[in-house]
Amino acid sequence: MADETVAASPTYAVGIVMAERIYAGLVVDHKLVGELHTYPAGAAPRDADDDDALVELPTESLIKVLCELVAAVAKGNEDKLTAVGIALPGFIRNGVVEEAPNLPQFKGARILELLTTGLDGHCIKAPVDVLNDADAVAAGLAAHHEKLDQLIRVWTLGTGIGYGRYPFTAGVWEGGHTVVTLDDKERFCGCGGRGHVEGIMGHRAMRLRFLDLEPEEVFAAANTRGGDPRCLEFKHLWHKALAAATATSIHQAGPGKFFLTGFNVRFVDINMLKDYLHQMVKMSPIQSYSVEVVDDDHTTRVIGAAVAAEQMAGR
Repeated sequence: MADETVAASPTYAVGIVMAERIYAGLVVDHKLVGELHTYPAGAAPRDADDDDALVELPTESLIKVLCELVAAVAKGNEDKLTAVGIALPGFIRNGVVEEAPNLPQFKGARILELLTTGLDGHCIKAPVDVLNDADAVAAGLAAHHEKLDQLIRVWTLGTGIGYGRYPFTAGVWEGGHTVVTLDDKERFCGCGGRGHVEGIMGHRAMRLRFLDLEPEEVFAAANTRGGDPRCLEFKHLWHKALAAATATSIHQAGPGKFFLTGFNVRFVDINMLKDYLHQMVKMSPIQSYSVEVVDDDHTTRVIGAAVAAEQMAGR
């Protein structure tokens, strides 16, 4: 008898990530096909603070750019698309951007409705999902490490501190604003809150704290033999903050895999971090956690946005 097994049709989706610029790609069966499209074109700057191209664009212009990128990436495959995933830094709920410190023009925007309408003008009918960029990182890493059936959490260490998790579940999940200290002087977080992990670890927060040194200079001074006491003290505080936020997540949601990524992952001393975590997580049933540093990769984020959108569309 002939084999009647029919191979599953490939799934097509578009993933877009908004960071210091926009990255878009066509994702087929959880893998990027072709090159990433970027806006503005060209190589991205090392430091997100050095590129304000997106911040300077009004909402209507950004929506137009996003829709044009989706159309360009999907060209020739419009009818095959199962989903379009767009990840951006901010708190998104029910298709509305309720808060977006790094893209202030998006605050209050009914972005899902705007994108759906805009894409309709390009004859793209696939369902759209808008998610936080850190959640896209988590989904992308889950796909890359073939852990789509497991809980994955990720800290993105950059201008701010992002916290993503896969699989997606309803909630606020602003882990970068986890309270890790009660010190009245700890008011460097961009949201204005006191004692937040982002107020210690965020790139902008570090610049505010050390007006005479760049963050890389602070860690370089801390790592020299007989290092600068002020910088060495801060290095320990930085790692304690990350350990405290991670330990809080473990105590609330259980153990599992944590990935660390972002352009400031270069500052992580993994042994110091694990030592502080060991001091904070003492209950034996929840000690089966692991922490891994991975390189920041826009491809992973684009794939994650597409994967998350596919799964939302399939619900």
